[in-house]
Amino acid sequence: MPLTPLPTLALTPLQPEFQPLVHTVRDSLVSTLGTRLHSLYLYGSVARATAQAGRSDLDLSLVLTGPLTPQEQQALEQLRQQLQARHPVVSKIDFDLGELAQVLDPAQQDSWGYWLKHECRCLHGEDLGARFALFNPSPAIARALNGDYAQTLCDYALRIADAGEPTERLRLQKEAARKLVRATHVLRTEADSHWPRSLEDHAERLVQAHPEMAAPMDFFLAQARQPDAEGSDFLHRLRSFTQWLQQREQAYRPTP
Repeated sequence: MPLTPLPTLALTPLQPEFQPLVHTVRDSLVSTLGTRLHSLYLYGSVARATAQAGRSDLDLSLVLTGPLTPQEQQALEQLRQQLQARHPVVSKIDFDLGELAQVLDPAQQDSWGYWLKHECRCLHGEDLGARFALFNPSPAIARALNGDYAQTLCDYALRIADAGEPTERLRLQKEAARKLVRATHVLRTEADSHWPRSLEDHAERLVQAHPEMAAPMDFFLAQARQPDAEGSDFLHRLRSFTQWLQQREQAYRPTP
């Protein structure tokens, strides 16, 4: 079956309860970074107009003209914290940073190119996604987007183990669970024509291929929505699932 090019993110109206926040964050970033900000992008559930007030995160990708100084980094983090504290309509605000030269590097086409073309709404500046043609679903893109999962999940495990406050620990467990569910996409094959658009899509696809992982996937899908597991139990399950995923990924990779 031939693959169908992925559509760009539908530009449906943002949900009314999130529009003031998006506008405020955009204007604040433009004011703070000035010409250092090449372009700004919204992604995730708010961009897809599927967010839940008080539970969803606000996720933004910032493309910068060059590296920030330590002072600029500190100002940006202070702004993020202030905006997050003032807007409880979202549970967290995240900034992902990239530099223009990196984004336009041909070697980054399957990561940054795909990301801006299909997962983001441009809020400010030149929409770099317009520079890329439509992408077909592929294992190469899945690996480009998720290839860092083992190290990222290891880092989450360390932070969860060191978390002093239960609220902070549960927040980290939610983030780790979401990363793990999405990371299962590295197991896609060339024959796959469907591209997961949600955590539930990722879970369903994995369980179809590996029914024995239904219970672990149900656990992490639940934790990605409403984390409530004890820290020690979560870490044991996280390490076990990550090890399984690494082993399966090696089996899925084509032989050179």
